[in-house]
Amino acid sequence: MSHHLLLADPETSKDVLTFVGRASRITDEGVRLQAAGGVLALTTAALAPHGLFDQTPTVLAMRIVHADPELECDIVVAELRAADDPRRLTLPDTGLSPAWAGIAPPRRGWEHLTTIPASVIAQRAQWGISAVARGATPGAGEEAVRALRAAIWGEPDADLSHLPRGVAFAADALGFISGEEDVPVTRSGRWTRLAFRRGHVLARGPVASGLTAVRGTGLPDALA
Repeated sequence: MSHHLLLADPETSKDVLTFVGRASRITDEGVRLQAAGGVLALTTAALAPHGLFDQTPTVLAMRIVHADPELECDIVVAELRAADDPRRLTLPDTGLSPAWAGIAPPRRGWEHLTTIPASVIAQRAQWGISAVARGATPGAGEEAVRALRAAIWGEPDADLSHLPRGVAFAADALGFISGEEDVPVTRSGRWTRLAFRRGHVLARGPVASGLTAVRGTGLPDALA
């Protein structure tokens, strides 16, 4: 028997399919679905470290939509499919367990830092896309391409308040940039958030050495 997500309306269902489709074009590590209290948070990793000594920052893209009040789930999936009911989406038979899904941004304590024009974020995304295209050599292996992408997107960018350039990549790839907008930038602990009208991009720096506190992975309450 197939399991389903029940969304608030057909438009929200299409919105979720669009997000999952865009995520699948930039990562094979899926989308995390966290639902509770009538809210569904969709999160994907545009950038994430691979391996213990990988210093690539974690960059997540998140969109929050309305769902059926009785829907509760926390699963990472590679795809979703439309169902006969336009408000429903069919879940795959199995889920994924990427390493990035084991961490979660703070729920509270966000402090305002600055704002960045959406046009600047779009420009830095296009610069990075061009740099990756120029640096990729024909026949390069998966590891070489991954290292190139990590170097370009993981580099702090002065035009982005020294955040990793991957925040621009995530915003562009997930369709968060739309028209003129001054994007608020806030910080809580080691996490920084860009709050677009269409979604959130969150960046976490490389893992520090030594032991750190363990944080729960509950559903963010709209990242208040």
